Amino acid sequence: MLIRTGDTVEVTTGNARGTRAKVLSVRPDDGKVVVEGVNRVYRHMKRSQKNPQGGRLSREMPISVSNVLLVCAACGKATRIGLRVGADGAKARVCKKCKADNGTVRPARAAKKAAGGATER
Repeated sequence: MLIRTGDTVEVTTGNARGTRAKVLSVRPDDGKVVVEGVNRVYRHMKRSQKNPQGGRLSREMPISVSNVLLVCAACGKATRIGLRVGADGAKARVCKKCKADNGTVRPARAAKKAAGGATER
């Protein structure tokens, strides 16, 4: 999953279509993201020591990652993202529209050892 916590995304489907907001958390196992202010539900809470007043608490619920697009930092458009592997082995997220770099996925790798790929431990 190429969407990260803190990214700005645009919602493409549902009631919040067209909304641009920040990603609060990512659930890669479920393929879902929690977006600020999107898919809000009420949680009815009973009175307790932690929550002495009780009542209805509003909170965001996860939506599918297929329903959001990353907003490119360079061109400001909602776009799909791809991967580019550099000559040093670093992997970066790339905007499909303007080809701008949108952060790294994996840092540069150390040079491979010669002599057939044998590794020492």
